[in-house]
Amino acid sequence: MTTETKRARSERLEVRTTPEDRALINRAVAASGTDLTDFVITNLTTASRRVLADRVEFSLDPDAQEAWERINRRPARSLAGLRELMARPSPFADE
Repeated sequence: MTTETKRARSERLEVRTTPEDRALINRAVAASGTDLTDFVITNLTTASRRVLADRVEFSLDPDAQEAWERINRRPARSLAGLRELMARPSPFADE
């Protein structure tokens, strides 16, 4: 991370930890050879992307993608009662 990037940071993030958690974090920061801010930002953004990944993008390995495509190429089935259900007026529409 460059000095210019560090200077662009304008938002503050404060957290409370236990002494044990802080000691663990400090050891990890020292082992990573970075400072606390870079360590926290890097790991929080990585964890945030991981949490949001299935809500933002959908990716499959090649075998799963082919299986997905096979399923989607199948013709639609006529399910009992579905046409009737879809023909009903919406309970949410203004009358």
